[in-house]
Amino acid sequence: LSSDVVFLGAVGGPKWESISHDKKPEQALLSLRKELGLFSNLRPAKVFNSLLDSSTLKPNIIKDTDIMIVRELTGGIYFGRPRGMNKSRAWNTLEYSRQEIERIAHVAFKLAGKRSGNLVSVHKSNVLESSQFWQNVVHDVHLDYPEIQLSDMYVDNAAMQIVQDPRQFDVIVTQNL
Repeated sequence: LSSDVVFLGAVGGPKWESISHDKKPEQALLSLRKELGLFSNLRPAKVFNSLLDSSTLKPNIIKDTDIMIVRELTGGIYFGRPRGMNKSRAWNTLEYSRQEIERIAHVAFKLAGKRSGNLVSVHKSNVLESSQFWQNVVHDVHLDYPEIQLSDMYVDNAAMQIVQDPRQFDVIVTQNL
């Protein structure tokens, strides 16, 4: 069997909060992503005029918002090793290979080319070496797409900017966390 797209719904919830981490439904979803190579999560955020008054944000701020968020799914902190937890501490490893970043960057650049030609890479390169590597690789891939305007934004600033002025964004590429 082969397919170009797989649609998955949300899993998990309060019902499963008290079970051990390795038994939670999210673990099955992560395994499915990894085994099927489902590395690209496309999250559109479009505000329809009929819903403008349903938001807690001012209609004049969100009117005409149409963002495509391209989120990497099979690398990074969800799959990094080592990971674990005991009674006194917990740890996860944030790790990306060049190939993992390149393939998600190509998806994002191609989508940006079909839209407005603007791509924002969201990361935390000011404090994380893995995010600096992410930024560097995305910039390397950008050489294949000179017609696309690429900018970078720290994740904390991006969260604030999405609320303050969401129309400044068209396509965002980001890590899985």
